[in-house]
Amino acid sequence: MSDRKDRVFKKLRKEIRSGMYAYLVLNILKRGELHGYGIRKTFESLSSGQLVPSEGSLYDLLKGLQKLGLVKSYWVEEDGRLRKCYRITDLGEEILIELEHELKLLSDVIEKLEVKK
Repeated sequence: MSDRKDRVFKKLRKEIRSGMYAYLVLNILKRGELHGYGIRKTFESLSSGQLVPSEGSLYDLLKGLQKLGLVKSYWVEEDGRLRKCYRITDLGEEILIELEHELKLLSDVIEKLEVKK
């Protein structure tokens, strides 16, 4: 890829992923409470290592989701260490349902575009 094409692609990919990460984190936490490292490892596992947010990005996202009231955090002791764990809130579950509808709409539009190629 040319330098310009590479920069543009990376910028747009970052925008797509940053929006999707919130949805994915809520979906992961819907399945059970986890600490940040566990969330990151779940991303890695589900994407075969291709979709793994940086630690900084993930913790910033978790803070943002917490500010919005979509997740709650609490401390647990694990192997003599304190770890911050996260769980989805009732509001987070409601928002997740709305996001699923939005993603379905986007998916339908993408599918229609693919058929018209």
